[in-house]
Amino acid sequence: AVSGLMAKAVVSTQSTGDPEIEPGDIVIVLDEKEHPVYKRNGSDLAIEMNVKLVEALCGFEKLITTLDNRTLIVQSFIGDIIKPRDVKCIMGEGMPLLRDPFSKGKLIVQFNVEFPEKGDIPSATLQQIEALLPPREPIEKKPDMEEVMLSDYDASASAHQAYADDSDDEGGPGGPGVQCRTQ
Repeated sequence: AVSGLMAKAVVSTQSTGDPEIEPGDIVIVLDEKEHPVYKRNGSDLAIEMNVKLVEALCGFEKLITTLDNRTLIVQSFIGDIIKPRDVKCIMGEGMPLLRDPFSKGKLIVQFNVEFPEKGDIPSATLQQIEALLPPREPIEKKPDMEEVMLSDYDASASAHQAYADDSDDEGGPGGPGVQCRTQ
């Protein structure tokens, strides 16, 4: 059994003093519903929190409404840098423990850092930001090295292109492809 409430609980009853009623067990089956914000893992709850780049670097205050409708102010201070997919926790804000309902598990927070879009920050401002950050690591360029550029990647278009490329092996568009032979 996991900590926190279980999906099936058995509760024993005592005799009511009525000899006509046989004492026994009452079986209670709980059906746990999905929550749009919280995910449950035993006695722990997990959420995702979006923070802007400035908040990840310089701190923030965010509000979280708990399942029992309390409002928590989550704080991160300057110097507590949040990286993309960082995970932090808030003790005692998860689900109540099965045998100790006054104790609770953790609220686990996974962070998504929102970066500015291309063109949102002027070049002059980017140069100012670069002057404030630790310097880039220099590389030694040699004559036999090639310089290449990164492009945006669309996974759905690449999957479609890979499917189209497979038809080339069968003599499809672009001429006959290489045929495999068993040896």
